[in-house]
Amino acid sequence: MSAQAAALIAHAGFWLLLVYGWFWDEIGPRGIAVFVGLWLAGLFGLRFGPYGAALFPSFVAVLDIVLVFTIFKGDVPLT
Repeated sequence: MSAQAAALIAHAGFWLLLVYGWFWDEIGPRGIAVFVGLWLAGLFGLRFGPYGAALFPSFVAVLDIVLVFTIFKGDVPLT
């Protein structure tokens, strides 16, 4: 159950970060196309590797991290 929740959070975060980056002009149409293309490549490409579909949520989580670095120009300050 917790793996499913983590996958749901990763996917929701990915799409929310894309919308946030687009709304605040941090990511342009080309950047959105690149991230959606990477997401689609992971969705279809990881199925052919070992543990294929099980690695997709982790792949999306890495895309989330890259989106945070791209949108916020580095790490988000916690203090």
